Amino acid sequence: MQAPIIFTDREADVMQVLWEHGDCLVAEVQQHLADQLAYTTVLTVLRTLEGKEYVGHQAAGRGHRYHALIEPQAARKSALRHLTDKLFKGSSELLMTHLVDEQLSDEQAQRLRAMLDQHDAQSRGKRSTP
Repeated sequence: MQAPIIFTDREADVMQVLWEHGDCLVAEVQQHLADQLAYTTVLTVLRTLEGKEYVGHQAAGRGHRYHALIEPQAARKSALRHLTDKLFKGSSELLMTHLVDEQLSDEQAQRLRAMLDQHDAQSRGKRSTP
């Protein structure tokens, strides 16, 4: 089993910049962040992410261009699994119940219902195939 992909809030912000903008110099990451951070702080976060093997870099003149080594979907999946395991006893059903009870608008609930209906139809199709 792979280790979960876990970010601090600051690390998640930096990863989001790399996912949205691709390869970036430290100063470019710094520019794209919502919070104003010192260059050295951004560099420290990038080096930490590199140590975790979530980010890589290539030389670019006197600096480095940093790039994401993991896809956003993999990070979301891992984070959701970690959250489900830690706060919902590993139960996706408990997580969904919480979201439905506390977080979803009527429009979001309708879209979720449609997704579940589609999932059910696909599952029935797989079971009836010899």
